[in-house]
Amino acid sequence: MEQGLVRDRATMIVWLDGILRHGAGRTDGMLFAAAHRAVLAGDEAGFAWAVERADILRASAEMGLESRAQGQAFLLAIRAAWPLDGLARWDAVIAGTGRPVAYAVAVALAASLIGVAEGPALTAYLHAFSANLVSAGVRLVPLGQTDGQRALAALDPITHRAADAALAAPLDDLGGRAMAVDWTSMIHETQYTRLFRS
Repeated sequence: MEQGLVRDRATMIVWLDGILRHGAGRTDGMLFAAAHRAVLAGDEAGFAWAVERADILRASAEMGLESRAQGQAFLLAIRAAWPLDGLARWDAVIAGTGRPVAYAVAVALAASLIGVAEGPALTAYLHAFSANLVSAGVRLVPLGQTDGQRALAALDPITHRAADAALAAPLDDLGGRAMAVDWTSMIHETQYTRLFRS
């Protein structure tokens, strides 16, 4: 916002499209799918791989902190309110990596343990991801609630395509390519005026 790259609903949709298809949405989507598949297959090494990659594939320290904090809080809530059969096994795998679990991997773990198929689970995850970013844009730009809803509607087909692409992408293509988003994330870490922690 401060750089003038997002000024209104139209520029916010373009910005979020880039995040979903080329940035953290893409990376998180691929790691979500890898983690979900590993849990269903009982592949502890594959799950540990997803935990490790999700922790290190962040463009900035702040984005990494955000993802780790959300992942840990999500699993803490799951353990307290909805104990899942088999969760202790995967908690041990997470502990064995020596890394905290990222949000995308934590949600994939829970979805796989309760039997939600990877396609619908990933699509729901990316819709929530988009809604969170739109909510921030509504407050920061600022936009009205109606423009926020219009942005979500415009992002719906993009979100579905991003989920389909993440499910089909080979893991050797893992990583993002949203350099302007990464650049502004790094600037945000030392920015004077900040309305949100991340």
